[in-house]
Amino acid sequence: MKRKTSNPNPLRSSLELPCGAFLKNRLAKSAMSDSLGNGEGDPTEAQMRLYERWAEGGAAVSIIGEVQGDPRYPEKPGNLVFGPHTNHQAMASLVSRAVVGGAHLWPQLGHAGALSHLPISHPKGPSALHIEGLRCAGMSGEDIQELPDMYARTAAYAADTGFSGVHVHAGHGFLLSQFLSPLFNRRSDGYGGSIEARCRIVVEVIDAIRRAVGPLFPVGIKINSTDQLEGGLTEDDALEVVRILDQTSVDLIDISGGTYFPGAKASSDGPSDGEPYFLRFARRAKGVTDVPLMLTGGFKRREQAVDAVVSGAVDMVSMARAMVLDPRLPEAWLTEEGGDPEFPVFDSPPRGGATAWYTMRLTALAEDREEAFTMDPQSALRVYEERDAQRCIKWREKFSHLSVSV
Repeated sequence: MKRKTSNPNPLRSSLELPCGAFLKNRLAKSAMSDSLGNGEGDPTEAQMRLYERWAEGGAAVSIIGEVQGDPRYPEKPGNLVFGPHTNHQAMASLVSRAVVGGAHLWPQLGHAGALSHLPISHPKGPSALHIEGLRCAGMSGEDIQELPDMYARTAAYAADTGFSGVHVHAGHGFLLSQFLSPLFNRRSDGYGGSIEARCRIVVEVIDAIRRAVGPLFPVGIKINSTDQLEGGLTEDDALEVVRILDQTSVDLIDISGGTYFPGAKASSDGPSDGEPYFLRFARRAKGVTDVPLMLTGGFKRREQAVDAVVSGAVDMVSMARAMVLDPRLPEAWLTEEGGDPEFPVFDSPPRGGATAWYTMRLTALAEDREEAFTMDPQSALRVYEERDAQRCIKWREKFSHLSVSV
């Protein structure tokens, strides 16, 4: 599957996907909820500039986090929405500016399910839950049957608009990840119980997307290697998910871990042994699939990326926060000199403060003013939450006509 190259830097070699598309190198900007939509599901000038900068910086593919096909179940009010209400001209402009230099741009097709943003949603997940920090209704059989068509329509919109691939979000505790996790999925029908049954809707979504976009369009997927929660998805079950995905038409399996379940610990907040977070699982996964693997989480130094690819553990390295610190990081790592970003160290930030800091730095990047960015986590969190509150008002105004049965 890989194109042979004599280049001594393995990160510079291109990767052929099963569908026949090529990624020009082995470095990706991973999906992040950039919170730069306008509150009505449309891209802003700042968002266009952000993805343009990552393309100019050398990333083979950038993935836009949390793009919704159903505005009733968003992750945040800064998400993009694909559908009849979308500003198609603005979306096409986003694409045209972010696919320069052979770069790919893929939307991450999402549905927050039980973790849908409460101010603008009535959350629904695989099963009704009422536990500390989380309450949601359970999806009906009809709700589940509608999912493959919804994902397929969203993928078709992406292809028609000029995006060069799509990325299905089945990780981090959002809807498809909830189906995979016994912590969220307590169903007793054909979509719950064994890992094969819990994976059923994921396979149906992939099959529907493939029918909608055809055989030559890249379709990737993000999955958890573990939920990192007691009672959640285990590594052994995740390995079975990889085996099942190997029998589908996916072109790239993106491995990550952890959830946004209330109270769950983020992978980036835990102790580090200096290794990317889920590399050992990726090595196991390589043994059960021929689908190219991408790994997301914990890459901070060029040598880590080189070692991961040279060892054969993964085919692609995906970075988020590192590329917020330096949008031209791929360009640097594709040279022999390298050059690693300097990660900030926060002293007792408030819960959510570090994430808010990186999100607000994204805004600074998008406005070409990162050199003047001086926020601390506390002020970043305040500004971030105020901005979300304003966007919630706009979201409700635009999408309030859509009924949500509970």
